[in-house]
Amino acid sequence: MSIATAAHQPLIDRLWPAAERPLVRQAILVGLGSLLLWASAKAQVPMWPVPMTMQSFVVLVIGMGYGARLGTATVGVYLLQGALGLPVFAGTPEKGIGLAYMMGTTGGYLVGFVIAAATVGWLAERGWDRSLTKAVAALAVGSVLLLVPGVAWLAVLIGSQKAIALGLMPFLAGTVVKLALAAAVMPLAWRAVEARERRR
Repeated sequence: MSIATAAHQPLIDRLWPAAERPLVRQAILVGLGSLLLWASAKAQVPMWPVPMTMQSFVVLVIGMGYGARLGTATVGVYLLQGALGLPVFAGTPEKGIGLAYMMGTTGGYLVGFVIAAATVGWLAERGWDRSLTKAVAALAVGSVLLLVPGVAWLAVLIGSQKAIALGLMPFLAGTVVKLALAAAVMPLAWRAVEARERRR
């Protein structure tokens, strides 16, 4: 394996090489990732002005840690679970389930999950998850791509002013916190992996 190839690997490929039982590996990773997304949708962290879930953090970390294809597939499977009526989203089943829920006020953010995971995964495959500066930049792009479809769809449903007031402004502080946390996690994870490999 050349250094150039290794530099473009997502983190998961260093932790669990793709050549080892690829179909089983992919099924396990996608399953674990979708379960983590499910759990993160249900867990709320008290924060002003609205409680914060860790779901967008998990979306970004999965995208960056898994890479573009596997990260996108994982988020896609999670959305498929929700479309089939499993109560995997925040507020389900109380606020509805299935496609009816997905077409509601949070539908645009769910689309943003896919776009964000694909984008940060693509950037990670180009080494943007290795340093703090590049990780912050990649995750900032991912955060914007997650929020824009959400606010745009909300604007269709309730109007632009209300969409910005209710679907963007209350979540900015939480987005900054989650971005900073994710940007710290990925370079630290790479350092731990590389330190482990040097000890072998």
